[in-house]
Amino acid sequence: MAQTLERLTRRTGTMQSIRSIVRTMKTMSAINAAPYERAAEAIDVWRDTVLDGLHAFLRCHGPLGQEQAQNPQRVLIVMGSDHGLCGNYNELLAREVVRHPFADNAQIICVGAQMQDALSGEGITPAATLLPPANTDGLIRLAGQLVTRLDRLRAQAPSGDLAAALIYAQRGAHGTHAPVAQGLLPLDPDMLAALAQRPWASRSLPQFSMPAPDLLAALVRNLVFATLTRAAAEALVTENAARLARMQQAEQSVDENLEELKAETRSVRQSEITIELLDVITGFEALKGRAKRQRRTQERGPLA
Repeated sequence: MAQTLERLTRRTGTMQSIRSIVRTMKTMSAINAAPYERAAEAIDVWRDTVLDGLHAFLRCHGPLGQEQAQNPQRVLIVMGSDHGLCGNYNELLAREVVRHPFADNAQIICVGAQMQDALSGEGITPAATLLPPANTDGLIRLAGQLVTRLDRLRAQAPSGDLAAALIYAQRGAHGTHAPVAQGLLPLDPDMLAALAQRPWASRSLPQFSMPAPDLLAALVRNLVFATLTRAAAEALVTENAARLARMQQAEQSVDENLEELKAETRSVRQSEITIELLDVITGFEALKGRAKRQRRTQERGPLA
């Protein structure tokens, strides 16, 4: 019985240590998500500013005529995770890559080592794997690397045309997440048409000093850069939210196991105390019976 109680005590101590680790991971996930969420809000403002610039360009030069590329170089960027404890985060993204129209003949640029493993599980070998950001400053680094790679791939394409898409995870309700596929290049024609049709709100007409082709190239580059930065920030917020949800589930499971262990420990300790009391009572009764026999023997001695 003592060994059982000792084993339960060890198990309880182990579960309490696990609970402490889970609680620490839960706190870290909540803390890590906050800076990326603020960065995502700031990037939204930046992206809106770039769209205002594109709106001004279209106001001066009219709608853009986009010709359908015959044989563009297809690129698919997948933003996954480099850390665990976030459930099936990378696996959902990998399945979305398989379903994407670019999957068959595109170069896959992967963000995150565990994302690369998830893609390998689907039979996909990425052309390149990049490290995800370690902090908010890394968002700019990652977006810059991706834009540079897109420029290089476009220069190497036989037709000189590039078709790029982006896949990342987006937050849902109650810690859930879902993969999102978003086009990067060429620019969404519906978005360009909406910008061209939007009325110019100011009484002052826009003016530019840069040549129109250079200005348009700069606007498109900044728009792609802002979109990639925003997606990276959203992916990291979603990853930490998914990890927080898993840690909450783990904490609840650990608490339930601790309650069961405590109840079992109390039962075993009560059984041990009961056995000890029974031993004392049995010993007392044995001594009492022995004393009675001795007294009877002494009482019979003189009579004999």
